[in-house]
Amino acid sequence: MDAIKRQRLEAAGWRVGDAADFLELSAEEIAFIEMKLSLIKRLKQLRITQNLSQESLAKKIKSSQSRVAKIEAGDPSVSLDLMVRTMLALGATREDVALAITSSNVIISSKKKHE
Repeated sequence: MDAIKRQRLEAAGWRVGDAADFLELSAEEIAFIEMKLSLIKRLKQLRITQNLSQESLAKKIKSSQSRVAKIEAGDPSVSLDLMVRTMLALGATREDVALAITSSNVIISSKKKHE
């Protein structure tokens, strides 16, 4: 949002923020979400690079295609454990997993400080 539009909204009494502000997320919650999103992105890249369908990957991890779709969609019912195990099944190393976690693109940002 440009600065002029922001100033007009704030002058009219509106508060301007981001998703983290709206949802009142803590810094820890933001970090967790960013890690999950990074893992999801890397996992999907690995699957596509290997020319695997969601169904093929599901067979590899002894699950269902719909579960793989949920993993890639970031469904809250999907655990980090399942994401990491799936990446390892795709041939990722521990270092690959660590890199995926640490190279998060900031999707959610917050100006909040640790409380």
